[in-house]
Amino acid sequence: MIEQKHFTQALLDLLDETMDNVRGYYLDKGTSLFETLATISAKEASIPVGSKCATLAAQVKHAAFYFYVIEMSVRNPNFPRADWGEIWRTVGAVNAAEWDAIRAELRASYVRIRALIQESPAWGEDEIGGALGVLAHTAYHLGEIRQALCILKP
Repeated sequence: MIEQKHFTQALLDLLDETMDNVRGYYLDKGTSLFETLATISAKEASIPVGSKCATLAAQVKHAAFYFYVIEMSVRNPNFPRADWGEIWRTVGAVNAAEWDAIRAELRASYVRIRALIQESPAWGEDEIGGALGVLAHTAYHLGEIRQALCILKP
């Protein structure tokens, strides 16, 4: 059995690498999500990456929403079902203030999800699966955003 504190620390380290501070577990220096987002202008964030793809702004808004829904679902078992498609349908072009607000929303959601992980009293099978889902989902969107940048900034 792995001790709870070891699982919690490993999860936090990997999530931190994905979001903020590359340690070299699986990312190259300068490629965390917040480092990547700092290089994207509102104009670039407003461009759909393909004919059937959302804008980068929608990708980031979706990641923040995902953190929010996970947190609220854990804290309140009666939390209503989320409309996962709303962001894809409604977030398009953004101005500089809107882009800054979306990135700030992601930062705030990330801080809250870290707190939730640190507060977790036990890591059962469902909690471990959910935690790994948070990590995988966020890493997936980081990959999508970075891939889009290869198209936008060749």
